[in-house]
Amino acid sequence: MDLKDSGRQIGKKLFALLSPCQKKELAQFIRDYEAGDIPADDPCTTLFQDQCFIPPQANQPLTEIREGDLYFCLEQRLVTVRGQVIPLTVKEFEIFALLIQNPKRVFTYEMLLDLVWHEDYAYYSRKAINNHVSNLRKKIRIAPDLPDYVKSVYGVGYKFEV
Repeated sequence: MDLKDSGRQIGKKLFALLSPCQKKELAQFIRDYEAGDIPADDPCTTLFQDQCFIPPQANQPLTEIREGDLYFCLEQRLVTVRGQVIPLTVKEFEIFALLIQNPKRVFTYEMLLDLVWHEDYAYYSRKAINNHVSNLRKKIRIAPDLPDYVKSVYGVGYKFEV
């Protein structure tokens, strides 16, 4: 993990590694901190205090990924295939962003719900996730000779792989 990443980028990487229980505890810690229930001079909160309030610089590099004919830019929320802009819904883009930034890593349905929907798995179905992924696949495969970038891991979830 690079401390020069944005807080959102660090959060995404961190959340992908935590158990559901750890995620809830971290979220509660952040709520307590924002409510002022954790003193500002707490060693845990002052360690990176100087870095927390640095505004993003306009000259920071974009998060760009190129895989053959596929181009992805996180900050511009842009996906192109062979130069053609692929219009994605918010959820399709967030699913794709998670997968492409973690190539070959399998994301379970539960992980996708936590990281993309921020909801408990009990309130959403696999079919809804499957529908979003199916639509995403159709949109990014604009020609039959292109690879299937989003792979299914039967009964488990999805991954990005060329």
